[in-house]
Amino acid sequence: MSTSGGSKAIFAALAANMGIAVTKFAAFLLSGSPSLLAESIHSVADSGNQGLLLVGGRRSRRQATATHPFGYGRERYLYAFIVAIVLFSIGGLFALYEGINKVRQPHTVEGWKWLPIVVLAVATALESYSFRTAVTESNRARGGLSWIKFVRSSKAPELPVVLLEDLGALLGLALAMIGVILTLLTGNGVYDALATVAIGALLVTIAVVLAVETKSLLLGESASDADTALIVSALTSTPSITRIVHMKTLHLGPDEILVAAKIGVNHDDSAQHVATTIDTAESRIRQALPAARMIYLEPDIYRQQA
Repeated sequence: MSTSGGSKAIFAALAANMGIAVTKFAAFLLSGSPSLLAESIHSVADSGNQGLLLVGGRRSRRQATATHPFGYGRERYLYAFIVAIVLFSIGGLFALYEGINKVRQPHTVEGWKWLPIVVLAVATALESYSFRTAVTESNRARGGLSWIKFVRSSKAPELPVVLLEDLGALLGLALAMIGVILTLLTGNGVYDALATVAIGALLVTIAVVLAVETKSLLLGESASDADTALIVSALTSTPSITRIVHMKTLHLGPDEILVAAKIGVNHDDSAQHVATTIDTAESRIRQALPAARMIYLEPDIYRQQA
């Protein structure tokens, strides 16, 4: 995934959510709808999340230091994990708390009763624009992968996070719309309260999915099967490399891969020839996979087990 594509989706989501949050909160003050309050907090949390993703992207581009010799690429994973925590706590748990309280003590929509419908319709239009931008940028990155596979296998966290946030926002808006309409038609505030509970459960579910995926990236994931195949092909096609004894890869960031391998060389090769072989192999790996920024190759004479 290109950084520019992820940033474009983040900025679109940020602009949409800031406008939506203000509109929803104003409508809540005029109507007293609990689902609108939950959606207002949801949009505020999403705006903060997009800000966190932008901060993480910027900090990840810092140069490596003696303390962090492999750079700061994984800060993007850290901030994506924080996003999941914010969505879970501020978005999901708050909505659940508010919804359960209103189920126990329901009240009908007050003031400008049909205002929430107008606000939710406008919010849906803005959120749809943000979601469409995220889908367009994701289509450029996911290739032939299914959406589920793309979310689970993507090494760049920004687009999956924005995709799931926007999808959750659209589903939350639909739930809020149903709850408000039923409350207005029946005069029973329980429907609006139940919609708020459903929104909270939805946000908690999305937050858990994001947390699981970003936790895996934080712990360190290997290169994809396709990228690994490119590395193997580059090594095995290098003259004088007899075999790959073993190899390990690690994503230092979405666009940075560490490659460490022990390679077999001929018994009679001189030290100079081995050094030339390693240089050639490194060059071929970088040509086949530019993301392979750090490569460590250890020559060895393969010993067949008796």
